[in-house]
Amino acid sequence: MDFSIQPVLENERVILYPLQEEDFEALYNTASDPKIWEQHPNKNRWQQDIFRTFFDGAMQSQGAFKIVDKASGDVIGSTRFYGYNEQDNSILIGYTFYVTSSWGKGINLAVKGMMLDYIFQFVSKVFFHIGAKNIRSQIAITRLGADKVAEEEVAYFGEASQLNFVYEISKGKWARLKGNN
Repeated sequence: MDFSIQPVLENERVILYPLQEEDFEALYNTASDPKIWEQHPNKNRWQQDIFRTFFDGAMQSQGAFKIVDKASGDVIGSTRFYGYNEQDNSILIGYTFYVTSSWGKGINLAVKGMMLDYIFQFVSKVFFHIGAKNIRSQIAITRLGADKVAEEEVAYFGEASQLNFVYEISKGKWARLKGNN
């Protein structure tokens, strides 16, 4: 891989900073609301010990970010690049969550759009794993232009396998969608 999957990314709304060990407390404070995890495959991630496993997986991925709201300076969530496949020229984006006060305000589009703009300089397609029961995220990813292409069991770091839907968006489709904006 001749590119970074953990650069600092910034637009007018948010800044994505590479996740650091010292970010645990701030990110856990964001993640400690059970409502965030209601539809996620592991509904107990709001609990500190379970969130610690999630956070450790994020650190080991070397592609995780903390998401900071530019207006307030608050940590409002996390996301990551992972699973780069050189043969397939693809990567995954996922493990995303946001504080509930940012829901419905275009933050996900701002974050994912910026990530796609960056990563499509290096890959031709991006995949997303979304929990089979996570309707909120399924709707959000289709609004972004991704299409459901498969279903598979996914073992998240330190957690049991769960049924996920796999969504895909190609570099060409993203370019076409952006051209219509």
